[in-house]
Amino acid sequence: MANKILIVDDDPFNLDLLDQELADQGYAIERAGDGEEALEKVESFLPDLILLDYMMPKMNGIEVVKRLKQNERYKGIPVILLTAKGSQEDKARGLDAGAEDYVVKPFDPVELLARVRSMMRLKQMHDSLEEWNRTLAEKVRQQVDEIERMGRLKRYLSPQIAETVLKSEDDNLFKSHRREITVVFLDLRGFTAFSDSAEPEEVMELLRSYHAEMGKLIFKFEGTLERFTGDGIMVFFNDPIPCENPTERAVRMTLDMRVTVKELRTGWLKKGYDLDLGVGLAAGYATLGNIGFEGRMDYGAVGNVTNLSARLCGEAKGGQILVSQRVLATVEGLVEAEPVGELSLKGFHRSITAYNVLRLKE
Repeated sequence: MANKILIVDDDPFNLDLLDQELADQGYAIERAGDGEEALEKVESFLPDLILLDYMMPKMNGIEVVKRLKQNERYKGIPVILLTAKGSQEDKARGLDAGAEDYVVKPFDPVELLARVRSMMRLKQMHDSLEEWNRTLAEKVRQQVDEIERMGRLKRYLSPQIAETVLKSEDDNLFKSHRREITVVFLDLRGFTAFSDSAEPEEVMELLRSYHAEMGKLIFKFEGTLERFTGDGIMVFFNDPIPCENPTERAVRMTLDMRVTVKELRTGWLKKGYDLDLGVGLAAGYATLGNIGFEGRMDYGAVGNVTNLSARLCGEAKGGQILVSQRVLATVEGLVEAEPVGELSLKGFHRSITAYNVLRLKE
């Protein structure tokens, strides 16, 4: 597209002369006979350069320049003032108003065309800078959006998994799917009695410290935090990003959690809080994906494996980590465990063989 030049002069002869010289060079030309018309033409024509007469009726060139430079949309358009007034004072007045150049009449066509080309280069650099700024602003916006998305993802994903999800081009990560996972459910024995007798502020303070310590370990072992429910926490492994040895990760995490709660318990007992950790682990297939409604979505797992983990947790005494037979079969070379017998669990027609994980093997 040809560079566009608006020529402004109250003398039709001067307009014809400028029009001929510039059109011969391939520029697209628009004309205006006074300052007011010039401002109207700027809005509709959006020139790349303005050749503007200094002395005109209605509104002189200085006033036109001032109005243009006060407008964010038009201030980047270079202006060459054309005038018979060639004193240093007049030049200074024009440049102070915001004009980029000043040509005294009668002008040499060769010199004028050289100045026009120079101003066109200036306009191109200005446009490139504006585009770069827009691109930079868009990149900043995208980075801010990514940080916000990361913050939302960290509500239920470990940072490493959240980063992987953001970098992934797979649009199906959060769509409903079926996968084998290991589920951990944990809560505090004695919490109901404690919350009934303690002040709400005490309960919230204890939960904050407890959740913070458990959260560190969930992130360390790259588990997916499904939810907090009071003192109850549900975590699963191997989804949405598959991982190696998910059951081993889950067991190692719960053993570290038990050690951490044992340390917290020392302080709790000093305050009269008799609380301890109970944990249930199960492995199996579940259906996973977004759960909720427009405006409020969570990522969750549905299936017998989640129910089994929760029921085992409910049976666990303080300090116990109860696992299903399937979990123990996967990690029996890693841990020492003792059988706790056949458990009749709500929602399961058959009794469940469960084991209490004691420690890692030497």
